Amino acid sequence: MNAVTYVRVSSQDQDNYSPDAQLRLLEEYADKNNYQIIKRFKEVETAKQSGRENFNSMIEFVQKNHNIKTIICEKTDRISRNFKDMAIIEELIEEKGYTFIFVKEGNTISKTSQSQGKLMFYIMASMAKNYINNLSEETRKGLNEKAAQGGYPGLAPHGYLNYETEKKEKILIIDEERAPIVRKLFNLYATGVYSIALLAEEAHKLGLRNRRGEEVAQSGLHKMLKNPIFYGSFIWGKKLYRGSHPALITKELFDGVQKVFEAHNKSAMTKRRFAYSGLMTCGKCGCTITAEIQKNRYVYYHCTGFKGKCTDFKYVREEVIA
Repeated sequence: MNAVTYVRVSSQDQDNYSPDAQLRLLEEYADKNNYQIIKRFKEVETAKQSGRENFNSMIEFVQKNHNIKTIICEKTDRISRNFKDMAIIEELIEEKGYTFIFVKEGNTISKTSQSQGKLMFYIMASMAKNYINNLSEETRKGLNEKAAQGGYPGLAPHGYLNYETEKKEKILIIDEERAPIVRKLFNLYATGVYSIALLAEEAHKLGLRNRRGEEVAQSGLHKMLKNPIFYGSFIWGKKLYRGSHPALITKELFDGVQKVFEAHNKSAMTKRRFAYSGLMTCGKCGCTITAEIQKNRYVYYHCTGFKGKCTDFKYVREEVIA
């Protein structure tokens, strides 16, 4: 009888030993029970999330090869800890006649299995799902407690590094290379002279990069300038905590930056909004098409005529463009 095997570990750390142990167990079972293993699938990923690459590949493989109707696995929680994949497995069993063998649990599930065996399968699947839910809950509790004690639970932002102490405590320390860049960007924006776009250009010149080594986007800079972590506090779970990490800037500088944001927003809101602003460029010189009001009632569009390239450009009424 033809079969495939599926083994899974949840992290790269386990990849050194656990898959081989699982596979030996499955191959011994296959030899004793006259199964010929056609293909072996191995996953190094959590089963918490559905849509794992090799799980999907396995399902696709057995459905294309109609002479394979058996999947051999170590335990229920090796193949799935989420209900979406469980629904896929149930469909394969009940509607397409596949058999799933869970060697360590001594349970074989097929369309003709007794109700007690199927019940055990669903109980084990529910227990696996509950394990993940409980683990997530305990993880959240731990992170919330860390935040309450002043420790930042997330990844270090620009200007900081995640550091593990001798006591295995994870803390934030100042990144001596990038911290001066972050301070300078705060100071530049506080002047009120720089837009976010200009600040992004300056950040690039100063050498600030994201974790992928790419230029920091304008949205990333906006988020950075709004983040209280740089003056010593941080937001976690929609709450503001006083952090135990060292500050990069003063609270006064941070507040000054927020006032500049408010001034820019107020200025933008007071400007007249035209229907087609920013949507068109000149076909002759490539400059922006802008709008203005004539006689306090008519809206006209025309080329900005940058450096006199389009001095003969005709005004066009908004109704014509519409």
